[in-house]
Amino acid sequence: MPPINLSDLLRRWGFSRAGWADNRHGEWWLLAQLLLLALLVLLPPLPAPAALGLAWPPALRLIGAALVLAALLLALQSLLRLGSSLTPLPEPMPEAPLVTAGAYARCRHPLYQALLLGGAGLVLLHGSLLHLALLLALAGVLGGKARREERALLARHGDYAAYRAATPAILPGLPWLDWR
Repeated sequence: MPPINLSDLLRRWGFSRAGWADNRHGEWWLLAQLLLLALLVLLPPLPAPAALGLAWPPALRLIGAALVLAALLLALQSLLRLGSSLTPLPEPMPEAPLVTAGAYARCRHPLYQALLLGGAGLVLLHGSLLHLALLLALAGVLGGKARREERALLARHGDYAAYRAATPAILPGLPWLDWR
């Protein structure tokens, strides 16, 4: 397998200087997503449960760790299913087929679901109000990013409307994260 040329890969995904300036392929959605994810992972718990006089239960930390692990497995499964159709931007690859099998049979955006699941795990690991706020902000960004992506998917795939009607978007039953 030849080495990956990062410049070619970024071009293939649709990145350009003009796109960062005018958001033509949803670059700003990606930037917001990456910023929130970095903050979720890197920031310490604020306020720490102990600062509020709370002893954060070890069981919640264990559940949080299990959610992070489950999120990593879901993300890996989703990435493998997408294969060369993967792009970090909400603009689908022009030649990409519609993927509706595997994790995509349960929800239309399992990578976003994995990010939220992992974020919920971090909230439980840390017991942090700051992390909860970041998770809610991430849910808002991913909901907006998915809607942008779906406009393009509807235009490119004639069978997307039926798939969308039958399959939850990110999290079933939550209006911002499931708009069937």
